[in-house]
Amino acid sequence: MASGIFAILDDVATLLDDAAVYSKLAAKKTAGLLGDDLAVNAEKATGFNASRELPVIWAITKGSMVNKLIILPIAFLLSAYVPWLIVPILLLGGAYLSYEGAEKALEWVLPHKKHATPAAETADSKADLLDTETHKIKGAIRTDFILSIEIIVIALGTVMDQSLGMRILVVSVIALLATVGVYGLVALLVRMDDAGMHLIVRARKMSGAAAGFIRRAGHWLIAALPHVIRLLGVIGTVAMLLVGGGMYVHNIDALHHALHFLPAIIGELLTGMILGTILVGGMHLVKRLRNASADRTA
Repeated sequence: MASGIFAILDDVATLLDDAAVYSKLAAKKTAGLLGDDLAVNAEKATGFNASRELPVIWAITKGSMVNKLIILPIAFLLSAYVPWLIVPILLLGGAYLSYEGAEKALEWVLPHKKHATPAAETADSKADLLDTETHKIKGAIRTDFILSIEIIVIALGTVMDQSLGMRILVVSVIALLATVGVYGLVALLVRMDDAGMHLIVRARKMSGAAAGFIRRAGHWLIAALPHVIRLLGVIGTVAMLLVGGGMYVHNIDALHHALHFLPAIIGELLTGMILGTILVGGMHLVKRLRNASADRTA
């Protein structure tokens, strides 16, 4: 009886060791996407009143967990029964990310009308604030859904030759890392000013060179926060174009061969920007046609 228990424990230990090895491999494969996920979602989670930043990030985190709970079983079923459907799904996701990224990038260089919805940090009423928060949270969760599909599919690809149990264990670890790790870092980033204030208050109770160093560090964190947020906005936009374009470059052989003379990052960025610009133009054309039709029938 005892020997049987020890044999089971030994099997469990071996399974966990193997899972750790494959999880490390999958983490390396998805490291770039996890970085993109961080940049994109940090940009999506900023721009709120300071008192609302953590509640908003928590709401997005819960939405991200729900995304993973939806995607994981579907990914396992697709890989087992209809693996050919994975690529079209990735391409649809790539189109969405390219559209989002190109829309933001075009706003930097082309004049555009200001959005009617007030920015979260300048909303005049509680209703406006809640409406803006809800809009941004939904947008962040949609973007997270697309990025999560890509992360999970890549992680799944590293263990396709393993047992179903190993696939579930490894991909679930990566999915958890993509949620807890990413949004934990996002929460730390947006609270840089609080950390700076804490250091300044602490320095007031100290004396000597250490107090001066800690006080300067606190002021630096506070001063750096708006620059970090703006930088994350740029990085997040570029990341969406890279991931969106990358889905097409890596899954369409003709496109991959046509762009092989370019560095990979340039080819993916160019593909994402061209695709996104076409989609943004198409959407604006559809809106104009709808408005013209509405004017004629009015």
